[in-house]
Amino acid sequence: MSYEGYEYLKLDRVAPGVLQVTLNRPERLNAVTEDGFAELLRIWGEIDADPEVNVALVTGAGDAFCAGGDVAAEVDGTPAERFHRQNERNTAAVWSLVNMRKPLVSAINGVAVGAGVRLALLADISVASDRARLIDGHRRLGVTAGDHAAIVWPLLCGMAKAKYYLMRQTPVTGPEADRLGLVSLCVPHDELMATALEVASDLASGPQWALRGTKRVLNHWMRVAGPAFEHSATLEAFDFLHDDAAEGIGAFREKRPPSYPSAGSAAAGGG
Repeated sequence: MSYEGYEYLKLDRVAPGVLQVTLNRPERLNAVTEDGFAELLRIWGEIDADPEVNVALVTGAGDAFCAGGDVAAEVDGTPAERFHRQNERNTAAVWSLVNMRKPLVSAINGVAVGAGVRLALLADISVASDRARLIDGHRRLGVTAGDHAAIVWPLLCGMAKAKYYLMRQTPVTGPEADRLGLVSLCVPHDELMATALEVASDLASGPQWALRGTKRVLNHWMRVAGPAFEHSATLEAFDFLHDDAAEGIGAFREKRPPSYPSAGSAAAGGG
């Protein structure tokens, strides 16, 4: 199978049965545009259909894994159209990863935010560099942590830690993510790609039906959380209509601390 029409993604056959998918927009820390989201939705189905690929390995170009959706980009459409489009996109993105038949390995080489964390953590085996930093990012924008967190964080690190990191937005380093159970393992940065490729190659040479079956049955735990996830995705999209999101995005673009309207006078110590 030839992979054509990809611009955001760089695709390389790096070992027998292994296709490396590189998020390739390093000048923007691999932030994802609307076209990039479309490519990410497309690629997993094409990999599933490719008889020469048993495993996908995903990483980021340059010093970052993925800085999430490109909030600096202008988005077309009315607020209602953007609401529905974002909700459908985030829901489809998660289920495409959960339902992908073939194993996916992530090599988290640097910062991962928002949609980048989604891709990093919904991989079947996640290998983090000791330079990696994971940040959910939704609180900073003033919206619900809706694009993946409800379906996987409580499973990986427990509810108490999930609430702490998602509500406070404390960055998680690679070693801390390993300790919490957010990632499969953390390795020195210089060993990241070799380790991830070793894992992917081992899976690619293994019993494929057994591996796919194991993935499918374990991912039922995520399917059970489907209603909570889809509710979170709806709330996230809805929150973008609130003034808090306008302030969060404005503060991000202007590189200043946000001041959320909903915090009211309480945030300033008023009565």
